Amino acid sequence: MSTPINITIVGGGMITNDLLLPSIYHLQRTGVVGEINICALNSAPLKDLKENADMRQAFPGQDFTPYPSLNEPADRNFPDLYREVLSGMKPRQCVVVAMPDPLHYGVVMEALRNTQNVLCVKPLVLKYQQDAEIEELSHQRGLFVGVEYHKRFDRRSLLARRHYELGHFGEFIIGEAKMIEPYYYRHSNFQNWFTCENTDPFVYVGCHYVDLVWFITGIKPVEVSVVGIKGRFPNGNEGYLWANGRVRYENGAILSVTDGLGYPDGGSGSNEQCLEMFFEGNGKTGALKHDDQFRGLTHCYLEGIGCAGSYHNYINPDFYRLVPWESAGYKPVGYGFDSVAATINSIHQMENEVATMNEADAVSRRQKIIKKTDAKGIIATPANSYINELVVEAARLSILNDGDAARIVYGEKPRVELGHAKIG
Repeated sequence: MSTPINITIVGGGMITNDLLLPSIYHLQRTGVVGEINICALNSAPLKDLKENADMRQAFPGQDFTPYPSLNEPADRNFPDLYREVLSGMKPRQCVVVAMPDPLHYGVVMEALRNTQNVLCVKPLVLKYQQDAEIEELSHQRGLFVGVEYHKRFDRRSLLARRHYELGHFGEFIIGEAKMIEPYYYRHSNFQNWFTCENTDPFVYVGCHYVDLVWFITGIKPVEVSVVGIKGRFPNGNEGYLWANGRVRYENGAILSVTDGLGYPDGGSGSNEQCLEMFFEGNGKTGALKHDDQFRGLTHCYLEGIGCAGSYHNYINPDFYRLVPWESAGYKPVGYGFDSVAATINSIHQMENEVATMNEADAVSRRQKIIKKTDAKGIIATPANSYINELVVEAARLSILNDGDAARIVYGEKPRVELGHAKIG
């Protein structure tokens, strides 16, 4: 019998509600996960999670321990409570980091210092040097760090990677991607942190497609330029609400990426997202097109459902859905769940494999397991997705300099700097 791992989620917002907690609940009832804690800034999102009708219907009898207590006033904040919670965990469990992007680094490092494995929502961090620090510390201690780039687990992405590896497409040469998230995001907690000095749509969601092109082709990006369009959130804070970026690659290829927080709330889709790539071959060309918002399924309900409350919906059954299964409640399916489960299952298997070893042998075995995961390149890790941090860092340098090009310099100590890259 394997021993379940306990999990602490740091962050109680949208992604915890929409993907992380339901996925972890299902892993709990399959014996992979033991106790579940959720730590948030205040009690308000924790109360919402507790009272979520869909969650209670899908996972009857399952619960989590909230930090702070639900008895605390909703307007009383506990910004450092997560440190206390992590320090009280048994070593070598799992911390799930679901905080705003600028806070990832501090929480991930705190988890590693407390000898905890980590699953972090994307992007892992906003600077390459932070990625390198996380990789070094996690390797030293034999701790698994996974990054939740769930598009890697979409079957169409896995299929594209296989065909690219086999040379069926040719060499990537030009493409474009788009991800426009819903307008109602502007009324969420985004308005408190999604400000110009912290992030932008290219960094927040465009990173999915930057990672996906790297995942499919293995071609390194060498230059990034991003232009942002500013706007005001309902609370008056200024942020980049739209962005367009151009990524140039070491072989001369170009990827254009358009992102924003503005898909109409009355629209039939939950967002707008797609990827199109063209390839050069010997006397011919190849192509790939993923219309990620149209999966051949539409529903029209009697009443509007979901955050936007739309009646007619283009349904994506492949990312994340709750469906009937052979036991009580409902179960999550889709590549979103697969991505979360892959990291947590890997941590669970690793820790059970070394449970009877002495500490030195256990750390050595963990390091070998993690290196194998790095090399496989399916689960995103600091070692195999570091180019995302370089692109993100270059993108922030570019957008804050009115779209000037920022080049990525590889070598022993990779860095970003303003200026055009030399191709070839």
